[in-house]
Amino acid sequence: MARPKRIDMKLVMQARQVARQTESLDEYKQALAISLLADLGMTLEQTGQTLGVSRATVHRLQARFKNRRSDGAVPCRSSWGGRRHALLSVEEERDFLKPWAEQAKTGGVLVVSPIRAALAQRLGRPVAASVVYRFLARQGWRKMAPDTRHPKSDPKVQEDWKKNFPRRWRPS
Repeated sequence: MARPKRIDMKLVMQARQVARQTESLDEYKQALAISLLADLGMTLEQTGQTLGVSRATVHRLQARFKNRRSDGAVPCRSSWGGRRHALLSVEEERDFLKPWAEQAKTGGVLVVSPIRAALAQRLGRPVAASVVYRFLARQGWRKMAPDTRHPKSDPKVQEDWKKNFPRRWRPS
């Protein structure tokens, strides 16, 4: 069974006043999201259909109206992003990678499996390889691939060889 609606009449009166006075479509939708619920007893789905938005957006509009400041300005909404399930903080990650950073500076080849094993040991649980790759990317590390051509290759010699090479191979 759904929870009973709690309607703050002070908020409803504010919503009615804003709906009459505002020239902003966004403020008008916010006010209607509250007043339709209180005055007509509409559900979130019905209010969403009336306003042309989804059920979740109706709830967001109501929350935005409730969080308005007294001067009518809407506070800056924090972003939806973030590291909600971080295993280590960014500083802890940096400290964790210091031994491997020294090895990489001297030109050593870095292998992911030992880093993964050390991270799993530190956290006390197994860690997927993708976690380690994201971990390294977050710290600014990248995969270094070998060059596409040999440093001692000579393009002129290669072109001469292509010109003088027989088109068909004949067995002797």
